[in-house]
Amino acid sequence: MNDSTVPQRRVPWPAVIVFVLVACALAWVVILPLWLGDGLAEPISAVLLPVMMFTPAVAVLVVTFLMRVPARGQRARFLGLWPLRPAKRVVWLMVAAWLVPPLLVGLSILVAVALGFAQLDLTFAGFAAELAKALPAGTPLPPVEVVVLAQLAALPVGALFNSIFAFGEEIGWRGWLVPALRPLGTWPALLLSGVIWGIWHSPVILLGYNFGRTDITGVLFMIGGCVAWGILLGWVRLRSASVWPAVIAHGSLNAAGGLVVLFAAAQPDLALAGPLGVAAWIVLAVVALVLQLTGQFRRQPELAGAPEQLLSPRP
Repeated sequence: MNDSTVPQRRVPWPAVIVFVLVACALAWVVILPLWLGDGLAEPISAVLLPVMMFTPAVAVLVVTFLMRVPARGQRARFLGLWPLRPAKRVVWLMVAAWLVPPLLVGLSILVAVALGFAQLDLTFAGFAAELAKALPAGTPLPPVEVVVLAQLAALPVGALFNSIFAFGEEIGWRGWLVPALRPLGTWPALLLSGVIWGIWHSPVILLGYNFGRTDITGVLFMIGGCVAWGILLGWVRLRSASVWPAVIAHGSLNAAGGLVVLFAAAQPDLALAGPLGVAAWIVLAVVALVLQLTGQFRRQPELAGAPEQLLSPRP
């Protein structure tokens, strides 16, 4: 299919509202045991956090099968599940989604160092100290350089493994929500979906997840990070007409999330130096600017074969 601007449709606001409420409410329900217990220290958090990632997928099922948005016959195409066309572009964007996010996280670390948000330590002494604190006293360890190399070598595999869980989010945020909001225009759809994505994280952010902040500032930093990364994930979704590059990019981001701990002399403020922090916002803003100036946001294949029927519930 030739590149084109996606024809305008109406936003299915009732379905959007239901989708957001279901996804957010279920996230709170899933994380409630942590609020009633010891927070992130609860052993069950290792189970509940991945389960929470599938709450947007449940919201997709609700709006798709109960509210019939999109209409039957358009669902796989609208959600970006199938077909994978244009095939060459989808494949190349999947490869880029697999390999580029760790590079962007690495660039954000350099920006954080340049801005004084973190101190670079290529002896990895800070990481060795954090590793020692996390393990029982006396646990034998190989040289820290070996551990760091193993961590870096595992990134590609970790990206694919994390993509399993990222699918639960991406089928919601970029699979359903971005196309549903697309009639607002590309940028409003990407920005609004990013804000919603950030707010959805509130149950764990307010427990100190990601930033160690248990107040509204943590949520605001998360919204900023989700808007920044959401623009990039939304672009690969719209540019490919497929949700799979966004799934892989999300998994790759999650796999690379701990890189700053490897290279920082001491645990930095992740709201500034982390992969969702201010330094990353700067890197991603530059990437978005380059994409905008080169017309990449204007060149999109249609998201479905019959746009005028996509969001019309069957009678």
